[in-house]
Amino acid sequence: MPISEHPMQALADFLPKGSFDHVVGYLHRYHVHLTVTKKRKSVLGDYRHAFMGANHRITVNGDLNPYEFLITLLHELAHLLTFEQFGRRVEPHGIEWKRIYSGLLQDFIAKQFFPEDVTKALRKSVMNPAATANGEMDLLKVLRRYNPVQQKRGTMVEELPDGALFETEKGKQFRKLHKRRTRIECVELSTGLHYSFSPITEVKPIQAQ
Repeated sequence: MPISEHPMQALADFLPKGSFDHVVGYLHRYHVHLTVTKKRKSVLGDYRHAFMGANHRITVNGDLNPYEFLITLLHELAHLLTFEQFGRRVEPHGIEWKRIYSGLLQDFIAKQFFPEDVTKALRKSVMNPAATANGEMDLLKVLRRYNPVQQKRGTMVEELPDGALFETEKGKQFRKLHKRRTRIECVELSTGLHYSFSPITEVKPIQAQ
């Protein structure tokens, strides 16, 4: 996995303004080795607990906007704190992790590191944090407002009307069918197979032939 090691002070470039000292306080207190990685499609961040004298290790994708970077880092820090308190005796995203993650979010919300719209979405997350990013659709939609313009690749699936055709990043073509709870069912044109998409997946609309 391609990684990029950054001096601690360079971490400020990835974080919301004013949050650096508070973040570094946690990293120093718990002896965290933080690595900023290149984009990974499957995860935004990762945590590996301390073992055989090594430090705790956290990785966070470096292509995230500052608010999503900080939230992802807090998600992983919550795993660290959960491990410190409970070891392997609890579920990775169980009630213990949710309680700790909620506490971290409230701590950073109180210090006003987030803009108003992100803060409002985070207050909902605090009530019952989701285990993955896909479980926080409302929050992700707000966070996307802060992505650099060049990161936007297309239209979100949820923005397309039912029956619309679209193409994914890998060049596969689909027709949007309908929404099922939190996912959107689509059919691949070449195979007829059905797939469920996250509503915020960015795709390229195509004209019907």
